[in-house]
Amino acid sequence: MSGTHLNRILVIGPSWVGDMVMAQSLFMTLRDGDPSCEIDVLAPKWSLRLTARMSEVNCGIEWPLGHGRLGLLRRLSFGQELRSRKYRQAIVLPNSLKSALVPLFAHIPTRTGYRGEMRYGLINDMRVLDPSRLPQTVQRFVALGLEPDEVLPRSVPRPHLVADPINAKNVRKRLGLSLAGPVVCMAPGAEYGPAKQWPLEHYAALVRWLIAQGVQVWLLGSARDKLVGDRITELAGGQGRNLCGLMELDDSLDLIAQADVVITNDSGLLHVAAALRRPLVAIYGSSTPAHTPPLSDYATTIYLGLECSPCFERSCPLGHTRCLTEISVSQVQTEIEGRLTESSHTTPSVLE
Repeated sequence: MSGTHLNRILVIGPSWVGDMVMAQSLFMTLRDGDPSCEIDVLAPKWSLRLTARMSEVNCGIEWPLGHGRLGLLRRLSFGQELRSRKYRQAIVLPNSLKSALVPLFAHIPTRTGYRGEMRYGLINDMRVLDPSRLPQTVQRFVALGLEPDEVLPRSVPRPHLVADPINAKNVRKRLGLSLAGPVVCMAPGAEYGPAKQWPLEHYAALVRWLIAQGVQVWLLGSARDKLVGDRITELAGGQGRNLCGLMELDDSLDLIAQADVVITNDSGLLHVAAALRRPLVAIYGSSTPAHTPPLSDYATTIYLGLECSPCFERSCPLGHTRCLTEISVSQVQTEIEGRLTESSHTTPSVLE
């Protein structure tokens, strides 16, 4: 790695897909402040795929270590490798201590981040998070791109991922998919935990209803969601296409860009769909759209706001998950009907 730049910034990116999408608002803020700045993003491979679809990112750099590993000597040598890039600033989005080590080892003079795990000395431009002032994750990211006393803009920049229709065509050909009729993409997985997952029986009922309306249904997700997709198609009488685990994240992005409507839990693909400006119905359970809303005018959120919500737990601490089970199929059907009529008026950004 070599080269110099007067205002080169290294962002230590998040591991979660949704957070990486929201981090684009930070990248946009940095470029608005200095259009000549170069932004490199250091992140795990699975979330790094998104940075290739962000025009603000100069270079994506893959983390050399697996998730959760300290690997102090490897972090030291990797930081030494980055010194030749002469970054002016590092912005550390994760709150862990280990995420702040590489910028220190890379001799980056300004290292910005929230206090997190007592990172004194590692973070030398330390911010103290006030959740009441910055309730949304995207606001917290954007604030790190401003001066400590700078007021957050009333409206933060919205992510806008760029789709690749040629890749989408190739993926459709490989998987035997067609655009001969309306397409609804569903993302039924919830890697965070079951307290974020709308019941599979509800998804299956929705699949049956959509197929009866002449709508194609594509189930999207990672390999971890394959069993979820299998169960939904089984409950739906073999209807719908379970594509979970059959493609990379950027392939899913390109298919979502061609969907007429997207139905999803509060997951990474929710934020991908929002950043592609697709008509979206987002279902929230243990989390809340007040914290991680879809940043799009084309999205509808369904959130019951029960007396026990939001708990932000992976599994329901009360054992009933009413926040999700009581969201009816008919509620979602109503939103889909409205969104299907709007889909022809929304166009995602595409790679030239």
